[in-house]
Amino acid sequence: MTAGDDVMDFLAGQLADTGTGWSVGTFGAIAEFTRDAGEDADRATEGHGISVVTSRGGIRITPHPQLRPIASESPTTGSWNHRVALCLPQDSCAMSRRTVLAEVGPDRAALRDRDRDGILFDLGLGTLQIDVCIRIADADAVADLRRCTGKSVFAAGSDAMAIILAANPPRVFLSRVGRAEVFQPIPPPGGRSPDGPHTHLLPKLLGHGRTHAATEPLPEGWIPCAHLYPAHPLRDQLARKHAFRPELHAAFQALLERYGQPEQVALKRGIVEAVTTGRGPSAVPLPQDRVARATVRVALRQLVAADRTSAALGEWLVAYDRRDPADSEDPMDALH
Repeated sequence: MTAGDDVMDFLAGQLADTGTGWSVGTFGAIAEFTRDAGEDADRATEGHGISVVTSRGGIRITPHPQLRPIASESPTTGSWNHRVALCLPQDSCAMSRRTVLAEVGPDRAALRDRDRDGILFDLGLGTLQIDVCIRIADADAVADLRRCTGKSVFAAGSDAMAIILAANPPRVFLSRVGRAEVFQPIPPPGGRSPDGPHTHLLPKLLGHGRTHAATEPLPEGWIPCAHLYPAHPLRDQLARKHAFRPELHAAFQALLERYGQPEQVALKRGIVEAVTTGRGPSAVPLPQDRVARATVRVALRQLVAADRTSAALGEWLVAYDRRDPADSEDPMDALH
């Protein structure tokens, strides 16, 4: 078995787990896919990838020789997030980078056979690792949108967004490691995204030109082209809190050991060992960078959640888990 086969086997197992969420996107534009336990779904393993599709949306992950899963955690308000980024080197991740609305053509790679005659339009957001598209089957809407191609969808006087909102088409987010499709309706301005598969398009955040949330600690030169979010020990996919589930915590810690960055994993392991053996923070020299501070905070919050109290834990919390404005929650990371 090759390393690539091992990664794809891992991803296939995650696709089979209804507790795992997925996304394809960038900073300011993201398509998210989740499914309910017991929800009807078509799972497929094909020459060009592995996929899961429901009536609300779907995800396909495709093999790539340079694909690298990178697991990480980051603090949120009072808790933490975790995820596994599916990364490519920066010089291998680029998509079309179109900056104007463009017709791509029939979507022959659509997740469902019946959608493969629909016409893809790239919204032209200029993002590095993602093409943000819509797919339209209605001939009149296709004709109307064709008249808007060649300029920004946000340009003054453009009817593109009005046409798209009226057509309410599936959204198709494409990367070098796969695609996400969302079939559910686009909420009206000011409306709430539906539960399950949905998309976010946030022009102000797109303007930052970032590839991922600042709170996600990724090594230089590696770009996330998709993410998976294994079941969290403190909350479900709809962010509803539940009692701490140690088996879910242990499952992600195993992923962190396997796919996390070694220096962060070692740092966290050392913190947990120090706290549980009663050593105070003054006895453990720690790096003073933002990632190290975040790692400490996550480790301490997980010890509290798991009720692994010790005489030293209170000292560590006072020393390291006071909210720091410099570590404020990232608006994209907070979507999950």
